This record gives sequence, structure tokens and C-alpha cells, in this order.
Amino acid sequence: MGMPMAPGQSMPMSNGTMIMNMQMSFFWGKNAIVLFSGWPNNSLGMYILAILFVFILALAAEVLSNQPSIKRGTNPLKGGLIQSGVYFFRISFIYLLMLAVMSFNVGIFIAAVLGHSLGFFVARSRAIAVANGEDQRSDSATLKI
Repeated sequence: MGMPMAPGQSMPMSNGTMIMNMQMSFFWGKNAIVLFSGWPNNSLGMYILAILFVFILALAAEVLSNQPSIKRGTNPLKGGLIQSGVYFFRISFIYLLMLAVMSFNVGIFIAAVLGHSLGFFVARSRAIAVANGEDQRSDSATLKI
């Protein structure tokens, strides 16, 4: 079988022609493989781009998960297709984020958590503003009566 792995040790993996080392514990640095082989390729600029990509992906996934409901009177087929399309992209983003975080890179992990947090804040503050706007409209309608 092989030798047991020490905690934090890289695990050699073979894909048929070459052997790759997979990080098995959190680490900090630009020497990570995020989503695609060779990306960010030990380049600081590409690592920063990867962090921004993960941040925006997490933000978008969170905003999409807090989508407003379909308006009353919408065609059920049209409404279902719209919601299914949004769900498709949200789940795709979430699975990509899961794979990115599995790089065990601390910078990528922090970008994902911050993106989810900011996305939640944006979506919930928008929902609260909409709810407050509806409350103000109903209050003003009540005062006019």
C-alpha cells in the first residue's frame, strides 16, 4: 500500500504520466494550484487574480442564493425557467468555490469567506430596504384612507 502520511505532509498522486504533490493542510503562499493545473503558476499577479476570482465568485453565489421571489402573475413556465437558470449558475459557482478552497490555500479560503460574507450583506441589506419600502408604502396608503 504505502507509508502512512504524517499530518500536513504532501501526498504524491499519479495521473498516469507524472507525479503531482497535493497539499493536505492549510498553507499560505502563491505556490498553489487553484481550479486548473498550472494556475496561478507561482506568479504573484496570477495568484492575486485567483484570489479576486474566488472573492467575486463567492459574492455572486451568495447574491444569487438570496434572489427575490418571482412576481405575482408571472407565467409559471417562465418563472420556473428563470429560477432554474439562476439555480444552475448558483450551484455551479458553489461547486467551483468548493474545488478552489480544496487547494488548502489560506488566501483562497479567506477570499471565499469574505466574498460570501459581503454577498450576504449586500443581498440582505437589499432585502431589508425592499421590505422597508413596502412597509412605508403600506403605511402611507393607510394614512391616505
